[in-house]
Amino acid sequence: VQLVESGGALVQTGGSLRLSCATSGFTFGDYAIGWFRQAPGQAREGVSYINNKEDKTNYADSVKGRFTISSDKAKNTVYLEMNNLQPEDTAVYYCAVPKNPVTGDNGSYFFLFPLAYDHWGQGTQVTVSS
Repeated sequence: VQLVESGGALVQTGGSLRLSCATSGFTFGDYAIGWFRQAPGQAREGVSYINNKEDKTNYADSVKGRFTISSDKAKNTVYLEMNNLQPEDTAVYYCAVPKNPVTGDNGSYFFLFPLAYDHWGQGTQVTVSS
């Protein structure tokens, strides 16, 4: 299993970025893929996920209305479109996938928790200047 993030950069407050997570090594359409972020000295937090099997998404309250997650099943790639970026969005952003495909009803928030995931990318830095 491999996940490779890209797209991080330094932007000004109010700017936009699109992060990409290119994946391989598993059946993309059967899994949930999550985006997380970690700022210095803080715990890793869930930002958003997409359940490719059921075409469901969810977002942390802090990014709702500003971030959009999407999935290209032909390219096995997940995107995170981030608009109206704020200094508090500064962090290393990671994508992740669980070791098992989606089965059953996991509720709306399960895949926003880091413990739901087993494989992680190396991360990409997003810095928002004020």
